[in-house]
Amino acid sequence: MKQYLCTAVGVLGATAAWAFGGWDTALVALLICMGVDYVSGSVVALVFHKSTKTETGAYNSAYGIKGLCKKGLTLLFVLVAVQIDKMLGIDYVRDAVCIGFCTNEIISIIENLGLAGIPMPAIVTKALEQLQKKQDQE
Repeated sequence: MKQYLCTAVGVLGATAAWAFGGWDTALVALLICMGVDYVSGSVVALVFHKSTKTETGAYNSAYGIKGLCKKGLTLLFVLVAVQIDKMLGIDYVRDAVCIGFCTNEIISIIENLGLAGIPMPAIVTKALEQLQKKQDQE
């Protein structure tokens, strides 16, 4: 039984790695950023009650599930980027997509840390303000 279970997990892992264009630093970084963002957002809501998603700032499981669904859709976009790379015979669209989404996740992590009351260096605060202004203009 143990051998079948290990084989099944190995086959699933290999298939996932193949589908995502390989298990490399870009994919690992994206998955880590996604996990840290989800955990930090949950901590802000559960412990500090400062979530920007609810009126009370408390945790709401509907928003948690919505966040996980968004992260799932992000991974589907990475799958699409892998296929674009294969179709065009190149190997950088997937990496660009991973970098773009990592950047988005990092911004969200920084916002969560700020909501948790962790002091931010002035340069980070200024960069976030500029990004927010740019986003509001668009």
